[in-house]
Amino acid sequence: MPKPSARSAAAPASPIRRLYPLAVEAKRRGKKVYHLNIGQPDIPTPDAFLRGVRESDVKVLAYAPSPGIPEAIDALHRYYAEWGLNVAREEILITIGGSEAITFALTVTCDPGDEVLVPEPFYPNYQGYARLTNVEIVPVTTSREDGFHLPPRQDIEALIGPRTKAILFSHPGNPTGVVYTPAELETLVDIAARHDLFIISDEVYREFVYEGTHRSILSYPEAGDRIILVDSISKRLSACGARVGAFISHNRDVMAAAFKCATIRLSAPTFEQLGLVAFMADPDHRRVVTDMIREYRRRRDVLCQGLAAIPGVTFRKPEGAFYIMIGLPVADAEAFVRWMLTDYPGQETVMLAPGAGFYRTEGLGLDEARGAYVLQVDDLRRACAALAEGLELFAKAAAEEAMVGRG
Repeated sequence: MPKPSARSAAAPASPIRRLYPLAVEAKRRGKKVYHLNIGQPDIPTPDAFLRGVRESDVKVLAYAPSPGIPEAIDALHRYYAEWGLNVAREEILITIGGSEAITFALTVTCDPGDEVLVPEPFYPNYQGYARLTNVEIVPVTTSREDGFHLPPRQDIEALIGPRTKAILFSHPGNPTGVVYTPAELETLVDIAARHDLFIISDEVYREFVYEGTHRSILSYPEAGDRIILVDSISKRLSACGARVGAFISHNRDVMAAAFKCATIRLSAPTFEQLGLVAFMADPDHRRVVTDMIREYRRRRDVLCQGLAAIPGVTFRKPEGAFYIMIGLPVADAEAFVRWMLTDYPGQETVMLAPGAGFYRTEGLGLDEARGAYVLQVDDLRRACAALAEGLELFAKAAAEEAMVGRG
């Protein structure tokens, strides 16, 4: 009987979604589950975007142009100009979400067996994209104690080998919420220049900054042709299902290679691109996003206040995005996350994403979990209450089991 490819077998299951069947079963038993495991915003998608979809004058839903609908490219061009970023229209390729943009970036910068440096913990789908493109991720380990900021330059350079082709990172960080300082970004730019590497910057959470200031990799002209920017409207427009992203580079050869990838997959979604056009034409579009970020800051503060009151829980207050890596007073965070869905006696429970799945290095993240503060503040408070009681009961259950084992 034919077997699936080794490449597909090696692709990891998402730590964010893998335990979802347990949540479904918990709900079937009548439990309320607070989903902090996934970055799915609950804030309504802007009306202007949805009107652009509903009111579009489309008679035949034909293929969109492979690089993107010209009006949508114009909309993104205006968006980057608002951020003071100099991007030409021909340097913008609309993709099927940020996921496709990252896959394109790995495809056009790496050959099979090449390596990409990625600060860990990282968005776990990076590992999936790497496996499917036969690229190896080399982790640059960061720590909760340091707020997940980058290690010293020499530690990064020590990981560069003959097959290293790029540095990939999310900024602000998923799952860490880190916002790199200008000095950190300058270090990465200098390392890339010295070792002739590409820089792939995933800036999906650009607006989501609460401490410090976000500086785009595009604002470093000295990085020039080695930059690839990955973007998406999923979070800033609360439109995860729209699947509209962007691949951007000043490098003409890179853009030509990415365009080939785009023609192979034909086109990105039509209606969603029209929604983006309508949103950017709305005079209030900046205010809509600003109001959204203000709400996420409030949620961050409420969640951090709740976590700080739980004995044994450790964390660094995230500077951006809407995620937080939480240190739990348990030896096996995945076992605890499962227990909260299968054995926790409360009628309301919480679901987190086990931390080990966000690391490439074996053994790291075992006592961590990622939380996403994408719920209303009252729900976040109730989730913290369930988490606090759950940790206490889980510790008691573990102690009783140990006593039985010794008996």
